[in-house]
Amino acid sequence: MTLNFNAKIELTAKEKTKAIFDSIATDNKFYPENPTNTKMSFNKKILVEIESKQIPQLRANLNSTLRLIQASIDSIDSVNT
Repeated sequence: MTLNFNAKIELTAKEKTKAIFDSIATDNKFYPENPTNTKMSFNKKILVEIESKQIPQLRANLNSTLRLIQASIDSIDSVNT
């Protein structure tokens, strides 16, 4: 029996949400060899769903995604100030 592990993140960043989604969704498109199944969608909020057969891969992808989100927020903030 093979177990699948998953994580789901839902977030909003007010007026920055769409820009953040565009930034992180593009990164996911250019990583086809990703060992996890990562889906991203946008409907007023960003929804990131990650599934993997191994917890370390899930954790690594989750950490990378959260860091990309934080980097996007920081970049937008630096331009706006």
